[in-house]
Amino acid sequence: MSGFRLADGGLIDRSRPLKFTFDGKAYTGYAGDTLASALLANGVRLFGRSFKYHRPRGVLSAGHEEPNALVELREGARREPNVKATAVELYDGLVARSQNRWPSLAFDAMAVNGLLKPIFSAGFYYKTFMWPASFWEKLYEPVIRRAAGLGRASGVEDPDTYERSNAFCDVLVVGAGPAGLMAALTAARAGADVILCEDQPRVGGQLLSDREFIDGRPAPEWAVSAAAELAALPNVRIMLRTTVTAAFDGCFAALERVSDHYPEPSAFQPRQRFWRIVAKRTILAAGSTERPLAFPDNDRPGIMLSSAVRTYLNRFGVAAGRVAAIYTSTDDGWLTARDFLRAGLTPVVLVDTRASAPAAFADVAKAVPIMLEGAVLGTEGAKGLSAIIVAAGGAQKRFEVDALAVSGGFNPAIQLASHFGGKPSWSENISAFLAGGTAQGVEPAGAAAGVFGLAEIFAEAAAAGAACAAAQGFAAPAPKLPTVAQTSTAGSLAAWRPNPAKDGKIFVDFQHDVTASDVVLAHREGYRSVEHLKRYTTLGMATEQGRTANISALAMMAQLTGRTIPETGVTLARPPVVPLALGAVAGDHRRGAFRPVRETAIHALSSEAGAPFVDVGQWKRPQYFPIPEDADLAATAAREVETVRTRVGVTDVSTLGKIEVLGADAGVFLDRVCATRASAIRPGRCGYFVMLREDGFMMDDGMIARFAPDHFLVYASTAHAASVYRHMLFCRQALWPELDVNLAAVTDGWAQFAIAGPRSPAVVQALVDAPRAITRTVFPPMSAAELTICDGVPARLCALSFSGERAFEVAVPAGYGAALFRRILDVGAAYGIAPYGSEAMGVMRIEKGHPAGSEINGQTTAYDLGLARALSKDKDHIGRVLSARPALNDRKRARLVGLTPLDPNDRLRAGAHVVETGVAPSAASDLGWLSSAAWSPTLRSFIALGFVSGGPDRLGDEVRIFDPVRGGDCAARIVAPCFYDPNGERPRV
Repeated sequence: MSGFRLADGGLIDRSRPLKFTFDGKAYTGYAGDTLASALLANGVRLFGRSFKYHRPRGVLSAGHEEPNALVELREGARREPNVKATAVELYDGLVARSQNRWPSLAFDAMAVNGLLKPIFSAGFYYKTFMWPASFWEKLYEPVIRRAAGLGRASGVEDPDTYERSNAFCDVLVVGAGPAGLMAALTAARAGADVILCEDQPRVGGQLLSDREFIDGRPAPEWAVSAAAELAALPNVRIMLRTTVTAAFDGCFAALERVSDHYPEPSAFQPRQRFWRIVAKRTILAAGSTERPLAFPDNDRPGIMLSSAVRTYLNRFGVAAGRVAAIYTSTDDGWLTARDFLRAGLTPVVLVDTRASAPAAFADVAKAVPIMLEGAVLGTEGAKGLSAIIVAAGGAQKRFEVDALAVSGGFNPAIQLASHFGGKPSWSENISAFLAGGTAQGVEPAGAAAGVFGLAEIFAEAAAAGAACAAAQGFAAPAPKLPTVAQTSTAGSLAAWRPNPAKDGKIFVDFQHDVTASDVVLAHREGYRSVEHLKRYTTLGMATEQGRTANISALAMMAQLTGRTIPETGVTLARPPVVPLALGAVAGDHRRGAFRPVRETAIHALSSEAGAPFVDVGQWKRPQYFPIPEDADLAATAAREVETVRTRVGVTDVSTLGKIEVLGADAGVFLDRVCATRASAIRPGRCGYFVMLREDGFMMDDGMIARFAPDHFLVYASTAHAASVYRHMLFCRQALWPELDVNLAAVTDGWAQFAIAGPRSPAVVQALVDAPRAITRTVFPPMSAAELTICDGVPARLCALSFSGERAFEVAVPAGYGAALFRRILDVGAAYGIAPYGSEAMGVMRIEKGHPAGSEINGQTTAYDLGLARALSKDKDHIGRVLSARPALNDRKRARLVGLTPLDPNDRLRAGAHVVETGVAPSAASDLGWLSSAAWSPTLRSFIALGFVSGGPDRLGDEVRIFDPVRGGDCAARIVAPCFYDPNGERPRV
């Protein structure tokens, strides 16, 4: 044995040595190693320091349940903190560093915290550093964060790429251990489409770690042949290095580590791929997690889980130490002892908490000293285990060892099942929680279901696979179960020690340094609920989510409170099951694709004209079109408003949401979705609509054009277009699937321009093809038509006015947008046309009192906005019942009004408060707020829309506009919200 590497054995490829470094020192491992196994093979025992006391820590496990061996992986922009060394595939050139230590791992100055345990007990941050208060942010918090904490993020933009994808199947099998392989084989042989997800780079699960024989050959060979059969089937997809990390309503989230086993991804390859898997049936076969035993100083490097010791021994060819002992309350410790003997290593002692030795391990009992009804009373060692103190039969004995395998039972992997919200159920047979109420079509199998005998696992998994296939109409043949010769494992005996010993700390949560005394303290101080215990002590809140800690702590709290473990309760795991890069969740939606910029057809033309752009949702809209004579933005906006009011202007309104509603039941559908009666709109006409949420509050308002009896076009506001479309899709698919109606969002497919002003009819007449006439009698306001313009270009024309002037909106396929805009400017030049931007449009909108996004903010009702009369009283619609609640129709509610300053030059700003005059501004005197404000070149005054308690009942009252943030304070008068042409005469001219 060289170092701790066995001379032969294991599943590693000894012909492929791999170079890597840890804390700057060079080491060599082999293909198939993990970082943890390679370091152990090189004699490294110290992997890190604990969170709070900075105690030396080594490897505890061999998987994602690892609480101790956390490292920083890679360098530079790809540096990743808090990576479990037990889950890192070794690759050539790997660079890893220990973390949470200073100045070095071997000598950590912060280990002095261990001498200050009375200060750092459970909940210490609630009890200490309380005075002086000003020191918290300046001194206490920075010091605590530097002393505790984990690794360091790179602080540099992630250079890697990620992908998101979707997959669909009849049966999803989570885990490719013995249960997962058997379930997948059975379902796939029946003809079901199967996806098999496995976290590891190879299938087999625990079969890779145990020396079992299946069908007369080693278990790893059987796993390879099973995987080969599955891979040959066209209805099976095996996804290695893929962890199903979360369960949601109707789907599972899985993370595929595409390139994590390379120094960096190859060209055009993502680092990770995030999968959304939709399965009709799911089998959870993720195995189980072994839990440690509680005894004084049980955290020293060299103390490892029994199953992990076997994994390193049988899979990686690495011995946990040169002189080992075993401490167990289950048969698993005896399995480890047997494998030690087969490898030529003899444990110095096997300590079993039970009264008798299992009969199936007589060979072990003959070869290894056994101490029944024993207990480990303590351990020795500075930076690693050097000795244990054992008591049995009234006597104590000291053993010099450098490795101790411990087994306190197994916890089925119920994390995914917990995501469905079901309460786990306690099993006395295995002293562990089992999955509670999972979603329909989801069931655990194998060790995840509390079944640990290999023959029993195969039988149950085959039944689960057959049931999932049969539920979808596939007839599964009677499975031929593999023959096994495994010794059955007996249920574990719970061996808890609730009280701290005088000679050392009993650690429960290794990563967060939660000890038995912390649990006792939490009980003494009244934090006896499992949720309070968790948060007060930080139990189970580390990166391994309490996999090795929770049950021991719950057993201790149960003993302290005189209750059973199920009566004490259990906390539920939250997604994700294992850490994943946030970039994987985002996938391609990063940088510019995270919030895609949407540009209209005339973006380039507007930019050439010198227009600056503003963000309206994802859209870039021209704010104004300056000319040399304009002094500033205000002058430009005033000029553009005057152009529209006196001549004619054109603006881009392509960003308005456009939703086609087609079908024989289109009118019925819109009547149900909208609070107004859309079916009353005649073909060739437009109508106003109001849409409410289910709670009765405003969702949006806009216009509907009807081109044919079965063809409507909904114009939603730019701000709410996406949400309106999602809402309509939900109603179509979930509420009224029986209706003959189809929806299509066509916003990007059309370029649309508003031509507004007294001379707009002449401009539009010059665009439309003969013989269409654009006159007040032939094409009056609120008309709509599909026609051709500019010698045959298909178009839609609506006589709609947002500005308060005679206006039209003309839409053409987006490819014609730029050409049409130029044509409008050309034919309109004779009429004094000029383009105007969103700034002028907003001014005219406020002058007319039209509510927009600032008013329809999710907290206002149609009654608040003065739109109650528009709601239909003789039909049902979404939001009808709840919009009639008395509180939503109270006259004292803050309702929409207009406000004008007594001095026209006093500036009003959106966000300012409206308060009573003659009293100090306060919450008691607050009447409302300004939602929109602008300088009106038409009225030569600042004007505003706002919400005032009592609203229209207070027209003519004087109030105070108080803006403490920007220093505004002036008197104003409440007026009607429509400042310009209140009778609506100008659009009909």
